[in-house]
Amino acid sequence: MDLPAPTLAPAPLVVTRPARQTVPVVFASPHSGQEYPAQLVAEARLAPLALRRSEDSFVDELFAAAPAHGAPLIAATFPRVWCDVNREPWELDPAMFDGPLPPWVNTSSPRVGAGLGTIPRIVATGETVYRRRLSFAEAETRIRACWEPYHAALSELIAETRARFGVCLLVDCHSMPAHPAQAANPPDMVLGDAHGTACAPRATRMVEEILAGLGYRVRRNDPYAGGYVTRHYGRPREGTHALQIEIARALYMDETRIERASGLVPLARDMTGLIGTLAKTDWSFLRP
Repeated sequence: MDLPAPTLAPAPLVVTRPARQTVPVVFASPHSGQEYPAQLVAEARLAPLALRRSEDSFVDELFAAAPAHGAPLIAATFPRVWCDVNREPWELDPAMFDGPLPPWVNTSSPRVGAGLGTIPRIVATGETVYRRRLSFAEAETRIRACWEPYHAALSELIAETRARFGVCLLVDCHSMPAHPAQAANPPDMVLGDAHGTACAPRATRMVEEILAGLGYRVRRNDPYAGGYVTRHYGRPREGTHALQIEIARALYMDETRIERASGLVPLARDMTGLIGTLAKTDWSFLRP
């Protein structure tokens, strides 16, 4: 299977705004991008299909109804394997580079140690991405061109929402592969609120109850408690709450072929129902 055909010079992100924002909720899909740079495809030691293993494929489609319900949706167009915006801007693995990194680079985080820094060394299934070592200049170019614009746009959406409504709930949307440790009783969805520090427990519980009411098996913070986005933007005392939602890929896609499956349409319908319920909620209780 080939990668999706890239457009010419794609923007690093797409922000779809409602005609008028009527709800203090922002939806984000940071890992669903499918615009694979020709340089990456040419230089990777992996086949195109293997490069896509880290992709949260089609998640932006699952939440595409957000603007129709008065909430903006931001989605990265570049793939996570090229630059991961759910990391600090400078989490880099020194083993990937052909020279020393600046002293201010974070080279020792658990994400870096796992090969999954801002510029990932491996894909989600563990295979090494590159045939050669990169230069720091290459990493810096990606971070300036991808990470920084994405977070600038996301920060702007959050600030606008908080200024208009006095509060903002950021829903950070992801997908998850089957997890071996949970094979006996796999969750359909995992909500991550950094163990109650990034989002008001009442809001997390509300989303949990909506999803459970739709028939999904929902877990909280296990095994995903939230990444950089959740922990960085989730500041309840300042009026910004961040909640990560991980959706089991088996619900809606063929994980081997990375193709849409028949479950995508009903799942998208349910996510539209979730969005609609959140749009009707009085979120004044989240205000600091």
